[in-house]
Amino acid sequence: MRIVIFGPQGAGKGTQAARIAEKYGIPAISTGEIFRWAIKGQTSLGLKAAEYVEHGRLVPDSVTIGVVGERLEAEDARDGWILDGFPRNIEQADALEQQLGDKGLALDAALVIEVPEEVSVERIVRRRVCSECGRNYSVVSPPAVDWTCDACGGEVVERTDDHDEAALRERLRLYHEQTEPLKAYYERKGLLRQVDGMGTTDEVFSAIVEVL
Repeated sequence: MRIVIFGPQGAGKGTQAARIAEKYGIPAISTGEIFRWAIKGQTSLGLKAAEYVEHGRLVPDSVTIGVVGERLEAEDARDGWILDGFPRNIEQADALEQQLGDKGLALDAALVIEVPEEVSVERIVRRRVCSECGRNYSVVSPPAVDWTCDACGGEVVERTDDHDEAALRERLRLYHEQTEPLKAYYERKGLLRQVDGMGTTDEVFSAIVEVL
């Protein structure tokens, strides 16, 4: 199964991507994980990405598309994957479709989790993230032991831009401007699956399994 998952910040994409990956036996691949993988592997594209990541700048589409293509060639992604954070715009969606088409493959579903903007802001303010693997937690649902990641043992911290409401609003504006058009894009292709993200984690996951 090959899936992309998107939605506004705070919708729970990372949490649900991990659960989907476990259920279907496929890797959950976030853009952050892809860049860490490429940089660690010292690929030519990974080195280019590192120049942007290390200075806190947005990695250009041309580099991001190339790095994603490399990651999807890895052994663990051979039988499927769920992509979280890519594509983030129509250009990237077109590139992914071409990459898959070149290999005789196709996307199975584009899953969008919807929550109101005020809920996004509230959730993001409470969010905490593992500095090593990127797993998400919350002040109301922390890791089991002393803000140490349950998955990898890394330190769980607050992202520097998560407590700045103006920055949060700007990120949401960019989502609406650049990423939300993917809903119409994938609906035209018959791939869009929409889920209400306002329930409990288990309720949202059950809805996801139903639409998939």
